[in-house]
Amino acid sequence: MPVHKKSGNAPQGETAVQATPRVQRAPAASTRQSAARKKTPAAPRGAGSSDEAAPLDWIGPEIKSLRKARGLSLQDLSALCGKSIGFLSQLERGKSKPTIGALHDVAAALGVQVSWFFPHGESAEPSDGGVVVRRERRRQLTFDSGIADYLLSPNLSGQLELLWSVMAPGSDSGDAYQHRGEEGGVVIRGTLELWVGEQHFVLEEGDSFTFESHTPHRYRNPGSTPTEIVWVITPPSY
Repeated sequence: MPVHKKSGNAPQGETAVQATPRVQRAPAASTRQSAARKKTPAAPRGAGSSDEAAPLDWIGPEIKSLRKARGLSLQDLSALCGKSIGFLSQLERGKSKPTIGALHDVAAALGVQVSWFFPHGESAEPSDGGVVVRRERRRQLTFDSGIADYLLSPNLSGQLELLWSVMAPGSDSGDAYQHRGEEGGVVIRGTLELWVGEQHFVLEEGDSFTFESHTPHRYRNPGSTPTEIVWVITPPSY
């Protein structure tokens, strides 16, 4: 699925979460993120120079979910964020609570910002029991290339990932990349140019596609208006 440098207007009602340089998705992780998604971080809400404790119980499981989705081991994450493996293990299991400063370092290593863990403000509850994601609680990642991704899945711990991409005119995913799994999607609005291996396609509103993710692929919006796509990816690789 996508790997872009995104930025662009977020659909109405979304909470923007501009990510840090998309962590090189783990050594063995899907190059979907490493291929071209370089994010420029905005100052995390509540982080600043403060190191106050963050009292959110679901942070640990969220960190673990993101780490696994990126194909990172605890050792990989430790090397990226500068925190000990023991601390990270306790954090994921809910045995330790991170300070804002520590959470900022871990989030940056995972390619997101602290606000990723606060989708609804200071004391947000998990999205409807892990089943439903309300419009106003979608998590957003914005890239320099002009693409904004909205996570439609409650988490990344299952076998399916739903993603809504909004591509500014002329934006693209960068060089072709590949990763394990399978993906598909439907163009909701605009025009999508898609390359899968040696094949090249131009899709219009209502057209859909599926392909095996290990085949090198890339895509772009060749039009003069925004393109919107809903993606389904298995296993989650975002």
